[in-house]
Amino acid sequence: MAQRFGGKFSPGGETSKPGQQSTFRGAKVDPAGARSNVLFVPPVILAFTSISDGAIGLATGLVGAGLLVLGAWLLREGLRAEAAFNERRVARRPAMPRKIAASVLTGLGVAVAAWKNDPGLIAPVIFGAAATGLQLAAFGLDPMKDKGMEGVDTFQQDRVAKVVDEAERYLTEMADAIRRAGDRQVEARVERFQVKVREMIRTVEEDPRDLTAAKKYLGVYLMGARDASAKFADIFSRSQDLTARSNYMMLLTDLEESFGQKTEKLLLDNNADLTVEIDVLRERLQREGVRLD
Repeated sequence: MAQRFGGKFSPGGETSKPGQQSTFRGAKVDPAGARSNVLFVPPVILAFTSISDGAIGLATGLVGAGLLVLGAWLLREGLRAEAAFNERRVARRPAMPRKIAASVLTGLGVAVAAWKNDPGLIAPVIFGAAATGLQLAAFGLDPMKDKGMEGVDTFQQDRVAKVVDEAERYLTEMADAIRRAGDRQVEARVERFQVKVREMIRTVEEDPRDLTAAKKYLGVYLMGARDASAKFADIFSRSQDLTARSNYMMLLTDLEESFGQKTEKLLLDNNADLTVEIDVLRERLQREGVRLD
């Protein structure tokens, strides 16, 4: 179905108001870009060139192609996990070193392809080791240490991780539902709301003590927003009801303001907690005879 493009400079497009956040804010580039996608090409070539090599040659080629595809897929996931790790100030290292595993699988795939053309041991080992080393050099290693976890309650961090995973799932389902409506302006509005929600998520991740105060927002409210998005998408895709569209946009505005105010309150509370801890520390130091200018 044709979809009309809308935007700031399109006929009937919405113009930004002073002080209004741009929908581009928070936009991300997929870290698994062309340089990793190109690794899906060699296994395709290997599989096609093995068709005329007989049963054994075909089976060997498909095994090598399968290893290469699995390595390319793991590399994509590893790059995304690394990007998420770098984005956060407090994060645990990936449970599985995907980029390293991807390099090993790529090396094995290249070794199998080399053995197919040159049966033996020396050539496959050389080519496989070279492929593994080159991929590691090109894409690097996975994060091997936790970041900003010193003094963090790991049990509380695990609770935060569960709530965050649930919130991210709601956001993904919300975006998937809105695509059915086929309205680019509504999609952009939802993306702006997601940016505001992720600001709260980052705040909670950096200070797990905020979880209790934010849990209702990241759970109940987001679940309601997801359900409302699904219902709006079903109605608007059938009838193009402008009243339903207006009501949904107003709901997003109310939710965005609510999430923004709560995030600001969490940050203010964190500053107040820090001030109290500093004052307590000063009093203890003065009792010990240490005076701070």
